[in-house]
Amino acid sequence: MCGTPIPRRKPVYGRQDESPQQANGLQDARERFLRHIRQLTFGGENAEAYFSFDGKKLIFQSTRPPFKADQIFTMNIDGSEVRLVSTGKGRCTCGFWSPDGKKILYSSTDWMGDEPPPPPDRSQGYVWGLFPYRLYIANADGSQREAITDDDAYNAEGSFHPKGDRILFTTTRYGNIDLCEYNLRTRQFTRLTDEIGYNGGAFYSWDGKYIVYRAYHPKTREEIEEFQRLLKLRLVRPSKLELWVMTADGKRKWQVSRLGGANFAPFMRPGNRQIIFSSNHHDPRGREFDLFLINLDGTGLQRVTYTPEFDGFPMFSRDGKKLVWASNRNAKVPGETNIFIADFVG
Repeated sequence: MCGTPIPRRKPVYGRQDESPQQANGLQDARERFLRHIRQLTFGGENAEAYFSFDGKKLIFQSTRPPFKADQIFTMNIDGSEVRLVSTGKGRCTCGFWSPDGKKILYSSTDWMGDEPPPPPDRSQGYVWGLFPYRLYIANADGSQREAITDDDAYNAEGSFHPKGDRILFTTTRYGNIDLCEYNLRTRQFTRLTDEIGYNGGAFYSWDGKYIVYRAYHPKTREEIEEFQRLLKLRLVRPSKLELWVMTADGKRKWQVSRLGGANFAPFMRPGNRQIIFSSNHHDPRGREFDLFLINLDGTGLQRVTYTPEFDGFPMFSRDGKKLVWASNRNAKVPGETNIFIADFVG
């Protein structure tokens, strides 16, 4: 789920269905879909790791010394050869690979200055900041970067179409929070959503036939007014999000989940029959996020992870045999988030 801060809080243990031994390990015994979990990063805040199309590399964002905010890195799927590919300036988010592996896509605020913009105003409650990101394409090593957008809107959460000719991203350029597609050949932008509210965190299916995304569409006058008030402050409140799917041309859309809570970071499993995503709907306090599977018609909900605190940003490899995600599991200090990879079965 691009553009989503990770909840920071102290570990919570002592529930009847888990123990500190389970919580501090790499795997809970109930995680039957996962085999051979490997931890790829160790320390700091690491998230949104996404496979290259050949399944050999990952691109991810990380806040680690000496950087003040998230920067974009690449590494092999065994955690080796970690390489900075953004400029080291500003705040970055949402890296993604081109299908041929020769280009990368990410968003950054470094166009406006070396310092990252300050965190969002927490006097408004738990909100996400809609920072003035611009969308960039660069060579895989970060060189020869070119801007796709040139305004001060929020332009982030980007991903490539499997054919490599289009880019999908989230933008505030239309006075709302919408999905937009950019055609690399014609250099034309196409707005894919117009429902009032937040539409974002989108990815194409591996075959390019569908787009899966998260959305919040306020219904009442009070909800709409609050959404628009926060939007003017470049903020959005993410406490209510559900999963949606549309055909790649944007002509048909349908709501997949009706779970309540925050359901985000959806990615379609190869074969286009299931979506994996992160959710807190099962926690009355809304503080624990785990991974779940759900069918495209909203049936067949299955829980994938069980460790306390946070599991999010899941992505299947193109062959569906591996899963990569970010988690607070096995953290050495509270709030530490690392990247994990596992074989996926079932």
